[in-house]
Amino acid sequence: MKVSTITLLAALTLSVFTTALPAAAASDLQQIAKVGEPAPNFKLDAWVGATAGKEFKQISLDDYRGKWVLLFFYPMDFTFVCPTEIKGFNQALPEFEKLNTVVLGASTDSKYSHLAWVQRGDLGNLQLPLLSDIKKEVAQKYGCLDEKEGVALRALFIIDPDGVLQYQVVHNLDVGRSVEETLRVLEALQTGSLCPLGWKPGQKTLGKP
Repeated sequence: MKVSTITLLAALTLSVFTTALPAAAASDLQQIAKVGEPAPNFKLDAWVGATAGKEFKQISLDDYRGKWVLLFFYPMDFTFVCPTEIKGFNQALPEFEKLNTVVLGASTDSKYSHLAWVQRGDLGNLQLPLLSDIKKEVAQKYGCLDEKEGVALRALFIIDPDGVLQYQVVHNLDVGRSVEETLRVLEALQTGSLCPLGWKPGQKTLGKP
């Protein structure tokens, strides 16, 4: 009787383990960003403004459900190409706002590094949040972590109001992105139509898919 009980318990344990393992693996796979699928959620500390005592807050992707989200990663604070990109997206904020789009910058630096960089004046009158992915978990989920250098690549993601990832582009560490191209793609996505090569806002599309 003892033997059969032990055997039964062992069988149940093995059954639970083999059932749970694929589910866990599937859950992990779902966390990797993929166009056409829900974007991995995140909740990160961020620099959000220059007002004393209100410089930081936590930002979650869920905060912006119902809006388009432009999430761009950059490698590091206090560098050379990064401020040109951040200032470029910052200057274009009114255009993104007209398109119901929130712009979020992110790097693997700490929120205090972001604060020091802003206070040094390199980024001008910054109006967009800078997220701190200091544990590098979000960059990893979005597939843009440079494991060798320990920083995020120049990755850009467009997420629709339902939280689905619709566009991604990843550059190496040396080459900056284009605000104009990002706006073009965003407007193309918002048409909900088939857009041919080089399509520009105002031009005819090829109709609904």
